[in-house]
Amino acid sequence: MNNLTELREMSDEQLAATCKEAAETLFRLRFQSQSERLNTPSEIRKNKRLIARIKTLQTERASATASAS
Repeated sequence: MNNLTELREMSDEQLAATCKEAAETLFRLRFQSQSERLNTPSEIRKNKRLIARIKTLQTERASATASAS
């Protein structure tokens, strides 16, 4: 799993791709949790938090570029 320093080192494109991948994984996990029992239920929480971290970084970067210009 990506920690915050690894996420900060990523480019904007990499962050967007990671966010999309995490959202797809979250969708599959939610679907799987409704249809059968999950092996690791904590994976849903981990993916939600990863998406939140990425979106927070994207917002920080957007506000930093807006204030710089």
